[in-house]
Amino acid sequence: MTDIRIRPAEAGDIDTIHGFILALADYERLAHEVKADRATLARYLFGPRPMAEVLIAEHDGAAIGFALFFHNFSTFEGRPGVYLEDLFVVPQARGLGAGKALLARLAQIAIERDCARLEWWVLDWNEPSIAFYRALGARPMDEWTVQRVDGDALHALAAAR
Repeated sequence: MTDIRIRPAEAGDIDTIHGFILALADYERLAHEVKADRATLARYLFGPRPMAEVLIAEHDGAAIGFALFFHNFSTFEGRPGVYLEDLFVVPQARGLGAGKALLARLAQIAIERDCARLEWWVLDWNEPSIAFYRALGARPMDEWTVQRVDGDALHALAAAR
């Protein structure tokens, strides 16, 4: 991990971030679902009201991975949390410690910001990632089921009274 540098992303990193998102979507077999483009990412990551943050992992001066995260809030804890939306390291750089370095930096950010937790989702078929996360002390929240409303259902719900 000593050769890995973790830094906050800057507006000039949009192409890199977008490329990582496309590569992650391809790995997760979800490339057909990517709607994000550079302009939208720039608006929501670096615009007047940023909605998420990104960390970039570098090795020998080259970007090799990223973590995109934002804050959520626990009503039971009465404190914020850090939600990791995406973590990705390019295949040729896996094993260098970039994933662990990104997660360690996120844990530091959570502690610095007085957050109660760091959490994320992982696809149930992604056994290498699950094993990696367990080795770091992550535990599954099997009693919870993810719910989502999007697309037409989101618009219908918004129109309901």
